[in-house]
Amino acid sequence: MDPSAPATALISNDIVLFGLIAATLGAVFWTASRESGPWKKFYTYVPALLLCYFIPGIYNSVGLIDGANSSLYNPVASRVLLPAALVLLTLTIDLKGVLRLGPKLLAMYAAASVSVMLGAFAAFWLMGVLHPETVAGDTWGGMAALAGSWIGGGANMMAMKEVFAVDETTFGQFVVIDVGVGYVWMAVLIFLAGRANAIDARSGADTAAIESLKTRLEDYQKEHERVASLSDLMIIVGVAFGAVGLSHAIAGPASAWFGANVSWARTASLHEPFVWVVVLSTFIGLGLSFTRARTLDGAGASKIGTLFLYYLIACIGMQMDILALADRPWLFALGLIWILVHIALLWGLAKLLRVPFFYFAMGSQSNIGGPASAPVVASVFHPSLAPVGALLGALGYATGTVLAYIVGITLRAMAGA
Repeated sequence: MDPSAPATALISNDIVLFGLIAATLGAVFWTASRESGPWKKFYTYVPALLLCYFIPGIYNSVGLIDGANSSLYNPVASRVLLPAALVLLTLTIDLKGVLRLGPKLLAMYAAASVSVMLGAFAAFWLMGVLHPETVAGDTWGGMAALAGSWIGGGANMMAMKEVFAVDETTFGQFVVIDVGVGYVWMAVLIFLAGRANAIDARSGADTAAIESLKTRLEDYQKEHERVASLSDLMIIVGVAFGAVGLSHAIAGPASAWFGANVSWARTASLHEPFVWVVVLSTFIGLGLSFTRARTLDGAGASKIGTLFLYYLIACIGMQMDILALADRPWLFALGLIWILVHIALLWGLAKLLRVPFFYFAMGSQSNIGGPASAPVVASVFHPSLAPVGALLGALGYATGTVLAYIVGITLRAMAGA
């Protein structure tokens, strides 16, 4: 946390904030574990994971905490816990089974990127008809920056801000749209993931490949399951954070070298250390899945990885400020139209291809959320599927800048700027 920032929130100490988040997650899981009474009925309709996201968001919105100025998300959750979770969840993966998921998953990912672009054009045009003031000035530039985030990630968003010289105020407002609209959609996906079986049954989607992968993973875990000893837990934590440290050690020099010597590095965001951390931690875990390290899942490796993901989603949620759009409330309508067009187009393709809901969710979240949140949504379907979300999310770093630039120059022309 920036020590020079004013402490406007009631809780400004990150250690106290961490305790609050830990206690909140503990309370959610304690109530969710009740086998009888009102809590059981409550959690029949409201997933525990949804509360882990929204309760910290409420804390932030009412001024109890200041998520934007906390160090818990960056660097702790996104730079440490996320890659550690990716290592632990990836080392349990059945790579051959993932590959059997087929080309339709990639098709949904590509369609999601295109639908985000088309959604930007449709939202800009429609708001120009309904409320022209919303798309006046440099709104098109803010939308280009948001397109960078919704196709790629934060690095792509910053790249578009610099390319199109977006005003700081406008950029800040679209950061709020990114969190307010994008993360609410993430929460909806988490909610619907718990009903994926019913959705797939109604659509007639072929879920055989996913179910086969889940079954093999569960059978493997049962075969090697054991009561974890202190040595097991030490090894799991050592593997996870050792890999995180190695990833960061390589990411710094690698990103600097690519940024200085490779002309297209910035287009693919290879000058950003975080891109390398995500990719390296994923591939370290993937390499370990071919070794005896995979048997660590029997001692709880994937459970610890999932625990890290729950802390990550709580830290994502605590950045949401529901009240921050008060100055330009119509921007929320713009973002809502944009994402609804994306959802409608992608859902139409999903129905046409008759793909499982998991493919739809991953295609959307790997674009809108990127590698920081796509693994969270994937893990709701099954913890071992988190790396699928990470890999698809990382693809956005390579395509986000180019596609967002196309969005920007098109919107600029539509605005007559």
